[in-house]
Amino acid sequence: MSVENVTERPVPTVADLEAEGDVAADFLEELLDIADIDGDLNLDVRQGRAYVSVEAEGDGIELLSAPDTVQALQELTRLAVQSKTGSFSRLILDIGGSRDARRRQLERLVDAAVVKLDEGASQASLPAMSSYERKLVHDIVADRGLTSESYGEGVDRHTVIRRR
Repeated sequence: MSVENVTERPVPTVADLEAEGDVAADFLEELLDIADIDGDLNLDVRQGRAYVSVEAEGDGIELLSAPDTVQALQELTRLAVQSKTGSFSRLILDIGGSRDARRRQLERLVDAAVVKLDEGASQASLPAMSSYERKLVHDIVADRGLTSESYGEGVDRHTVIRRR
């Protein structure tokens, strides 16, 4: 039996990530035009990822900023970037402050889990979520002086919180 060599993806440079953000912005501008939504796009590089935020006002942006919609649009945008650049994208999309709103929701989930631990539970499991959301949860948990690990596969992957 042979073992295949697993090669890691090269770490993208800031210039690569900025180019990725530009491709994503072009895609999103076309999408917003089709939806007849006026919006401003902001591009940034954060923690080794291209970060694109869409700021707009009105009913259209409220519909687009729903968590499941943001996740779906992020995946479509990543695919558009990958199609154009030939490279895998870990781009983060924020629409109308949806990422900050989701972080606040995750903080409340962690706080509820901490209450369970305070009441004597040995661990508290959170619902399944995306890798980005799990990373946010791990950061929130660490800030509260607890430990966390992810378990499960695919769409069932979730985080378990414990005391140190």
